[in-house]
Amino acid sequence: MVKTLWNDETGVVISAEIVLVLTIVVLGIIVGLSEVAVAVNTELNDLSNAFGALNQSYSFTGFKAVGNYKTKSFVAGSAYTDSVDDCDLNASCELVCGSCSAPGEGN
Repeated sequence: MVKTLWNDETGVVISAEIVLVLTIVVLGIIVGLSEVAVAVNTELNDLSNAFGALNQSYSFTGFKAVGNYKTKSFVAGSAYTDSVDDCDLNASCELVCGSCSAPGEGN
């Protein structure tokens, strides 16, 4: 039975056809993975722009409690203003993804 299966040539694919099909498949995979890499880089660039656009400024007011004409407690207010950093809006750190940057990325 094994000898019959081994010698059976029904449905045999010629090796040249296999090489051609595998070449097309590999080229398709390479192009597809390249496009996935560009898409992932573009989305990560969007995410970094979103993080850079977050305003991290904060402030709180102070208070003062007075009793019997004496100060019982006192806390001064504080404030911090977030300034724009070099790469916050992706003006000088361009994403390289081929001949042009992604649409909507500051162009």
